[in-house]
Amino acid sequence: MLCVPDTYFPPADNAEWATVAPELLGWDTEPIDTLYTYLEAQNTRGFLVLKNGRIVLEHYWGLSLAGQPFDMESYWYWASAGKTLTAMLVGIAQELGYLQLSESSSLYLGPGWTMLTPEQEAQITILHQLTMTSGLDDDVPDPYCTDPECLIYRAEPGSRWAYHNAPYTLLDGVLESATGQAFSPFFNQHLRDPIDMQGFWLYSGFNHVFYSTVRDMARFGLLILNRGLWAGVPILQDESYFQAMTKPSQTINPSYGYLWWLNGQDTFMVPGLQLPFPGPLTPHAPADMIAAMGKNGQLINVVPSQGLVMIRMGDNPDQSLIPLIFQDELWQHLTPIICPMD
Repeated sequence: MLCVPDTYFPPADNAEWATVAPELLGWDTEPIDTLYTYLEAQNTRGFLVLKNGRIVLEHYWGLSLAGQPFDMESYWYWASAGKTLTAMLVGIAQELGYLQLSESSSLYLGPGWTMLTPEQEAQITILHQLTMTSGLDDDVPDPYCTDPECLIYRAEPGSRWAYHNAPYTLLDGVLESATGQAFSPFFNQHLRDPIDMQGFWLYSGFNHVFYSTVRDMARFGLLILNRGLWAGVPILQDESYFQAMTKPSQTINPSYGYLWWLNGQDTFMVPGLQLPFPGPLTPHAPADMIAAMGKNGQLINVVPSQGLVMIRMGDNPDQSLIPLIFQDELWQHLTPIICPMD
């Protein structure tokens, strides 16, 4: 396991999290107010940047947005950024011997979880669910629906990438069947509690959504920055799984790992379209940045080369399922602070 040099891990009490002044890092403080003005205009509620674990930037917009209080102790939803929690949990479950990514999902979900023939259904694996390549049709009236009648054949598994929530959500059922435990207690025991993170899962229709504070979201980002190691304790020891999770998982959309978005690739795809776009996902961010992205601009950006974790929670900045344009604009404001011109 590799650890970022001089990495700091916060104590259990979020209020005691250590900070470091941006000036001490050689950052330019002059553009910070412009950054915060931009974030407020984009309906941001909370924003935080870590450098090697210490808080450098942190700001909250409480009553100034929607008249609702929001501060360090406020909970907010992760939306699809929470997919990355599930990706880690699947890796932990595999490490503990509960499942294998190559196994058919039907082993855990049972026969008839889709409208496919038994032969077609058996071809879908846990890996396909992790990589958005199940081959199930995402162009259905409700792509969130996990009922069998909503899950119909579109293509051979592994041959088509499509951002489809239902197969992802069913990973909950895979984990529960494989481990013999309810999803939340297994998550709490093996991922949330070992890093002193607070938060909870709630069902909203077919969706299973995680809620936490900004600082608790940052704890998970810090765990990812340190490749599954927390203060000397391995949360995920399987380096090969972590590597696969944070690298291109297939060639159709190389900007997608195991439920993580990846910068620095030659092309990327977006939800709802089958066309690849040229260039990296977020041109103004460091090439090695990996991202958890959720509806209405919920963001975890991790930059291993710079020891950075960036968190954003808030309301809708741009009406998209994944906030690509907003994320790139955010980095256009952040980069001059972190990397000032000489």
